[in-house]
Amino acid sequence: MPDAVNASSHHVVIVGGGFAGLWATRGLASAPVRITLVDRGNHHLFQPLLYQVATAGLSAPDIAAPLRHILRTQRNVEVRMATVTGIDRNTRCIALADGSMLAYDTLLLASGATHAYFGNDQWAAHAPGLKTLEDALMLRRRLLLAFERAEAEPDPERRAAWLSFAIVGGGPTGVELAGTLAEIARHTLREEFRNIDPASARVRLVEAGPRVLSGFPEALSAKARLQLQRLGVEVMTGTPVTHIDAAGFHLGARVVPARTVVWAAGVAASPLGGMLDVELDRAGRVPVTADLSVPGHPEIFVAGDLASVQQDGRPVPGVAPAAKQMGRHVARVVRSRLAGRGAVPAFRYRDLGNLATIGRRAAVADLGRLHLSGAPAWWFWLWAHVFFLIGFRNRLSVLLNWTWAYWTYQRAARIILDPPGAGSDEG
Repeated sequence: MPDAVNASSHHVVIVGGGFAGLWATRGLASAPVRITLVDRGNHHLFQPLLYQVATAGLSAPDIAAPLRHILRTQRNVEVRMATVTGIDRNTRCIALADGSMLAYDTLLLASGATHAYFGNDQWAAHAPGLKTLEDALMLRRRLLLAFERAEAEPDPERRAAWLSFAIVGGGPTGVELAGTLAEIARHTLREEFRNIDPASARVRLVEAGPRVLSGFPEALSAKARLQLQRLGVEVMTGTPVTHIDAAGFHLGARVVPARTVVWAAGVAASPLGGMLDVELDRAGRVPVTADLSVPGHPEIFVAGDLASVQQDGRPVPGVAPAAKQMGRHVARVVRSRLAGRGAVPAFRYRDLGNLATIGRRAAVADLGRLHLSGAPAWWFWLWAHVFFLIGFRNRLSVLLNWTWAYWTYQRAARIILDPPGAGSDEG
């Protein structure tokens, strides 16, 4: 550690190694501070491609990298793999699950979001969400096992239930999952089974609102729906799910048999915000000031999905570019304060556009005045995601896997493993 950064230096504790936390850490690389980055996992995850792991297109290391490796040359940062269990604003300490306390001069909370079932948490057991690598690997197992169970099932009705898939939520994650799953059923698994035709699988995308991709312009939303339908996805809009159990889901009084249901309908902020003892918004996010600090506590910052930020009368979206920009902004504020300079300009999110992929050469892109759909949007989506991946190895691996999948429809990560401590049967 350089002489200018020692035990007496200003201590910045950053909770969360996602986009906001990592970009704030990097933004303080040249600052006279010592940083402790705390995360429950040991890796940074490129969440926009998490669905590719869930659908066997990529493996976990393709979209994740160890935090220690990413930050190995940044000498003023220490990585701590731990879970935060409490925050004491008076003593400026956070409590960790191992019983230890970590003192801070500046604290940044960037712990992201989790699933929201709108008061129906019992649905989680039957309709898992997709936020972590563990979620993706578990979901991949469920999706692949459904075809295996259908192959071994002699009863036609039960077989049909195994070959019925439902994605609840028509946002980007839901659209991407539905389109990819339809391609797997109709192309990847073709001719691999003897008792079933994988192409007969029914993939339903269920959205309570009037259209899918409600955050996109209406014209692009309509094109996305058309591209999904061309892939064989049944798009059901204006139909809220009223119940989910092991047998399927309910749309009002209608019961739809489906042994595999995936939740992509809502998110809630990390419970870490509740430890601050401040008023939260309806999604559990922390309202912050113009410099992203907590009102009345300028030494505590909140960024990413945990922060509630209003801009031009609208909330800043919980997307990766916004989290990165917030992380960099917090770093600028901290550096300015330590240097004794005046306040930096208020945080302002720069919207770089929205992207959603649907399938092979099928996507939509909202780039402000420029709207793309179909193959041009897909190629732009591929370039953007490969470009923003962490590390050369990740970019090369993803590009090779996608090139192979593009020409062959094959997905390389289709290995089914039992989760730790589980048996092999999930019938």
